[in-house]
Amino acid sequence: MSNVRHLKELHGLPAFDFPPPGVEKDLPEAGAVAWRLATDPYGSGDGGMEGTYPELWDRFTASVDLTAVRALVIGLWDEPYEADSGVVVQRLVDARDRLTSLRAVFVGDIEMEEAEISWIEQSDVTPVLDAFPRLEEFGIRGGTGLRFPAVRHQHLRSLRIEAGGLPGEVVRGIAASELPALESLEIWLGVENYGGDATVADLAPILSGGRFPALRHLGLRNSEIQDEIAAAVASAPVVAQLGTLDLSLGVLSDEGLMALLDGQPLTHLTRLDLRHNFVTEPVAERFRSALAPSGVEVDLSEQGDSWEDDGVVHRFTAVAE
Repeated sequence: MSNVRHLKELHGLPAFDFPPPGVEKDLPEAGAVAWRLATDPYGSGDGGMEGTYPELWDRFTASVDLTAVRALVIGLWDEPYEADSGVVVQRLVDARDRLTSLRAVFVGDIEMEEAEISWIEQSDVTPVLDAFPRLEEFGIRGGTGLRFPAVRHQHLRSLRIEAGGLPGEVVRGIAASELPALESLEIWLGVENYGGDATVADLAPILSGGRFPALRHLGLRNSEIQDEIAAAVASAPVVAQLGTLDLSLGVLSDEGLMALLDGQPLTHLTRLDLRHNFVTEPVAERFRSALAPSGVEVDLSEQGDSWEDDGVVHRFTAVAE
């Protein structure tokens, strides 16, 4: 989980930690920051034990003008394994009539020192989208217990789901959703050992290009089937409408990179992110040289070394447990 850290901003607003009980701190204007709400179940923060998430939520809603809040970042709501994010989802839904300016929500802003990504217990998060039809940005960290049945939302512009293992059911739910305003979609597929059983077939509606007409950025990241994804992307109609493409953090090898090179033109892209890969330098240089004249910014950094054991080649994603 080395690539996962607390958000520094959301919706263009700097993240601000709502203070724990007993800590005196001047509060900014409600709409000037992305409010980060997190309990400290271990009692290690400045305020000691912070109580339950409902208590934290009650203090926040009593101290801040909810009608002006534009962005919320939700961190720890309990100890890992103790409770899923349903408590967070319910509080948000219950406050929908007061959170009239809310445009961005991120649930699961938890880094490695607090809990591994696979320990984060999520839930059905789509009631948040139903409750806030004007929401523009929605982010989730953690795939364990996550559910995302197909939804219809007219204004969502950005959807980001980070996981060490993302269930195929979630991917299929996203792919079946009606999101006509969606401009940016990023999903971390992860590994099978942590529940990441999505396949290229699950991605087909997204790759077809007809599902999300406004899509300009696509990230299919952190996957142990990155070569298969690259091969599918190489002929995917959706690529023609993109400005940026992100296939980073996975186990991309020479096979996947050559599939991209031999596939449809990528010269219309402004950026192609392939960080954390297992590509050999000669193939990487061939790829860079092919795209250099078009000005595409190609990131092939963080080249790792695979290893073989009993005839099996081993590579690792950037984020798993």
